[in-house]
Amino acid sequence: MPNLQTVAGLADFNALSPADAERQLMACCAAPAFARAVAALRPHRDLARLTAAADTAVRALDWPDVLEALSAHPRIGERGAEKWSRQEQAGVGEEALAELAAGNRAYEDRFGHVYLICATGLTGRQMLDRLNERLLNDEEAERRTVREELAKITRLRMAKLVGLA
Repeated sequence: MPNLQTVAGLADFNALSPADAERQLMACCAAPAFARAVAALRPHRDLARLTAAADTAVRALDWPDVLEALSAHPRIGERGAEKWSRQEQAGVGEEALAELAAGNRAYEDRFGHVYLICATGLTGRQMLDRLNERLLNDEEAERRTVREELAKITRLRMAKLVGLA
């Protein structure tokens, strides 16, 4: 995972070299295709345009790119080493950890990748309930859901990246 630091603002982000911008964007979504696409569209006039570009880039990812992005996310309930994941999973209490661990294993056995949810503002119970609901999805429906959750997380992280959250 790249160095998770904010830039001084959108203007500073726009002024980064393409390689530096891509490195920073990898903290928001760890798919190089995403980082290249969003960096190439600079300059972004405001946060709304930046997050719109990020949404478009996430939704355009091929499934192997999505899996690459997922590989940078810790399991729900496991405290990730990076700051943003820890903040996002703050609602997971000790009481839900064992159930989430079992749910993560069931999800990974079924779909072959980490369970991804935009955890910001959710309790551990809510995350677990959604995990159990999603275990009933077919592969196609779950891939759509994963993309939507990845887009939500990426939007939040884009605002953090440019110091607007």
